[in-house]
Order: sequence, then structure tokens, then C-alpha cells
Amino acid sequence: MPTLKWIGKDKIINYHNEVPFRLLKENKNLSVNSNDTENLLIKGDNLEALKALLPYYYNRIRAIYIDPPYNTGNENWIYNDNVNAPQIKKWLGKVVGGEADDLSRHDKWLCMMMPRLKLLRELLEDKGVIFISIGEDEVANLRCLMDEVYGEENFVDIVARVMKTASNKGTFFAPSIDFILCYAKGIEALPEFYDEVNESLYKKAEKDGPRKGERYRDDVALYQSSLDPLRGCNNQRYFIRAPDGSLLIPLGNTFPQEKSDGAYIPPQTKEDKVWRWTYETYFRNKELLIFKKTKTSPLLDENGQQAKWNIYVKSYLRDRSEQGTKPRNYLDKFINRKAADYLKVLGIDFAYSKPKELIYYLLKILKTNKDDIILDSFAGSGTTAEAVLRLNHEDSGHRRFVLVEMENGIAENITAERLRRLIQGYSYRKGDGKEVKVEGLGGGFKFLELDNPLFDKYKQISGEPPYEDLAGYIYFTETHSTIDWGKANRDDWYLGESNGVHYFIVYDSKSELAEEFLEIAKRYQGKKVVYADAVMIDDDELERFDIVFKQIPYEIKTF
Repeated sequence: MPTLKWIGKDKIINYHNEVPFRLLKENKNLSVNSNDTENLLIKGDNLEALKALLPYYYNRIRAIYIDPPYNTGNENWIYNDNVNAPQIKKWLGKVVGGEADDLSRHDKWLCMMMPRLKLLRELLEDKGVIFISIGEDEVANLRCLMDEVYGEENFVDIVARVMKTASNKGTFFAPSIDFILCYAKGIEALPEFYDEVNESLYKKAEKDGPRKGERYRDDVALYQSSLDPLRGCNNQRYFIRAPDGSLLIPLGNTFPQEKSDGAYIPPQTKEDKVWRWTYETYFRNKELLIFKKTKTSPLLDENGQQAKWNIYVKSYLRDRSEQGTKPRNYLDKFINRKAADYLKVLGIDFAYSKPKELIYYLLKILKTNKDDIILDSFAGSGTTAEAVLRLNHEDSGHRRFVLVEMENGIAENITAERLRRLIQGYSYRKGDGKEVKVEGLGGGFKFLELDNPLFDKYKQISGEPPYEDLAGYIYFTETHSTIDWGKANRDDWYLGESNGVHYFIVYDSKSELAEEFLEIAKRYQGKKVVYADAVMIDDDELERFDIVFKQIPYEIKTF
């Protein structure tokens, strides 16, 4: 597979492993209903924030949406878009070194994106998916970068989105679209996407029979010339009997030997066209076919002459609504102006926000479960969080959002304020001066900030971190998974089990592994790994109870 080369790549390719693990602390003054929520808004460098999330969200995120800088070179707006923000410049100088001065804006952008994309992939669950909005300046580079980080085989699609309809800028063409790249963590595990059905297409109604009164359409042909007959279509070229007794088959030169309904033959060349259905599906669903007479039929009869009929499939609205329809990779309903107008109503001053309807739509076609976790590490004004709140309000779900916003002032003054108004309700004045009150969506969020690193420069534990943080970190480094706190038992110092090994941490007023632990050990069959400051049990007893002692802090893995 071809790979992308740029200045600084050798310094950045594994940098995500070197990012220090930092703790997170809550700012209660900026949180809303924080005691009753698992929604998070994190202020700080999104690279460090993603690393801090690993022990808690590794392999747990269902969907990621990010809207990173488009790298257009424009420096005249609040969310600096040419990768020259002070935090990024400082970071590039530290990581890339002297070469940072020679980097083009594309080199800088790629250096910024690669470690973040790698950490995002670790957070995705096996059936997870990532959507990335991007402009034309970096769409080609991003496609190559995603192929390298996520795997070319996990590419799902590139969706074109109309972002504006009125523009006279540009040299040759007025820029009107941007793109959404979509990748799976593992394409085999990713469920299919389904959109809502356009009910206006179902204009007819059954007049009798068991489905009397149901709406349906019958304007989609069973034969479509675009199907490639040589790609898995061996049982899709067969005869279908028409009302006048003639046999119908798509265009081609090869015909079944037997002239009977359902007789089939594998296509021999690309000229041998095929039906959309296999012949097994045809026999199961013959009652859904509609035969219409036409002088322009694309079908042949059993004698190789142009047929007098074309065949259409009857599709019921109820059936299609239950299944859904495949979404298009072209979106023209989510222009940026909608977001700008909406934020004015909300009283939020933020430029270039994505429309809330766009993120809502992406989560809908993904068919997220009611308890899924959605992450956005370039949170901006918080559009992704609003989409999650609205979905929960709509179906009484318990989806959670995790947002990270790194630009100074935006997290507390823009993102948090928008979420507060949405949760608690807000009011605005219409053009005629009348006040309109909007009911809140409910929910809440914890406003978190990056705290001190868990380890200092000497690889020693810094201060006295909370039990949950140290326990979560240790369990993650040992098992590469997150603690199930519903199964953990702090009274037993028990964290959990992975691959037949049980993990413990003695970290409270008693920090020594003493004889009393042997009674606890009897309740857990198999190997037991115990972290503590010291051990007071002799080696023979440790071996008899299959206990492996690891000393805090010296034997804690650091990354």
C-alpha cells in the first residue's frame, strides 16, 4: 500500500505512545448537573486529553465525529485554521525539533493529525466508525493518512456535502462543498447504514387483499443495467414468465437451455445482463412483481427479441420504513448557513460551526444504540453534544458524549455555555420583538480540565492520585481494557479479571500486601496480580496462592 511522506513524519509516527498520561479534574463551577451525568467536556490539548481517556474509554466509543482545521491558510477568525495556533506551534517545535521551521503548512497539519488519529482509533470499539469533516486543501492527504492509520480496507466512503450555495469566491470555481471521510475500525464488524425512507415516493394504496390500505410504490425496475454480471451474479440471469406466457430475461447473448419460469444460466460475459434478485429471491417474492407493457422494454423474450414488458418491484412503505434505505454519499440539506442562523438564536458567538442537523443525521444513519458513547475531540461550539442530547430527548436514550476543546476561551465561554442553554432551556426574541421560550433538553455534563501528569519526569507517581485514577491506569496497562466498576470490589481491593488473571491494588490506609489478603485470595481461582507498596507475605505463601506481587510505583508500566 502506498504511504504518504512528509517532513517530520519520522518524529511523529509513534509519538502517541510517548504522550504522558495526565489526570482529569472537574471544574464544578462550569459543570451542569454533574452528579447525574457521564457526559464530559474536557478543556485542554486534545492529544493529552485523548491519552488521559484511554484507561476509561479504550475500545468503548461507538462513533467519533471530528471537524479538524481545514488548513486553508485563513488566520482571520476565532478558530485558527492554518495550524499556527500557539499551542500547536509550541508542540511542533518540541516534538519535531529544528525541522519544524522548515515544515510547510501541510507538513504541520499532518504532524498534528497523525498521533491524534492513532489515539482515536484505540478508543473506538470494534464496530466503531469515525467521521471527519475536511476541505479540499487536505482531503487527499487525509485519505492517504487514514489509509495508513486505519487501514485501506476499512475505508467506508467519502461523502460530499454542500456547505454553501451563494458564493462568488474562488479563481475558477466558487467553492461550495466540503467532504466527510468515513472509516471503520474493522469494516467486517461495522453494521450497515440506513436512512429514513422518503414517504412522498409511496403514492399508491392497496385496494384489496391482506395489505389493503397500505401505501406502496412500483416504479423501481427489477433490471438495472449498472449491475456487473461477473461479480457474484451467477444465479441472477433467468427467465421470468410474463402475463401473456412469454419469458423475459435481461439483455445478453446467453440463454437458459430450458424455456421455463425460473430457468437460469450463469452470465458468460459482461454483455449477459442480470436481474437485481437471485432466482431464489424471485421465487420467494413473485407476488411483489408488477408487469407493465411498453414499446421501449430493455428486456428480451425467450426468442431473443425485444420484449413487450418491463418488470417493476412493488415496495411497501411499512416494510421499507422498518428496514430503512441506503444513505447517499452526497448531502445537500445541511448548509453552514443553518448553523450560523441557529447560533444567533442561541446567543452564541461562534463562526463556522457545523449544522446540528448534520451530526444528528450521521448518528441516525449509524443507528446508534441508546447507551452508546459519542466522541468529538475538536468540539468547537459543541454541535456533536447537541446532536446526542437531541437523540436522547427523542427516544429517551442514555447516549453519552465526550468532547475535547483545546482553543483558549472556547471550552468555557462557547461550548459549555451552549450546552448549558440547551440543557436548561433558553429564550430569544423574534424579529417582531416577541420573546420565545425554548424548553431545555435535560441532561448535564462534567467540565473537566487536564491536571498534573500521573508520573513525574523520574517516572515516579506524582502526588497522591485518586484511587479510581490509579486503579484504572494500572488495569489498563495490564489488560489493555477498562475496568468494569460494576464487577470491581474495593473492599477486596479487586479490579477485575482478564484472560484468567485477577488484578488487585492495595491503595488506601493499608498499602501493604499482608496475611489478611490470603483469605481474599481463596475466593478467586487462578493467577492473582497484586499491586501494593510492600509485601509482608513470604514467597512460599505467594507461590501457594498463585500471587504475583508488583510494587507501587516501581513496577507500574509508564507510557
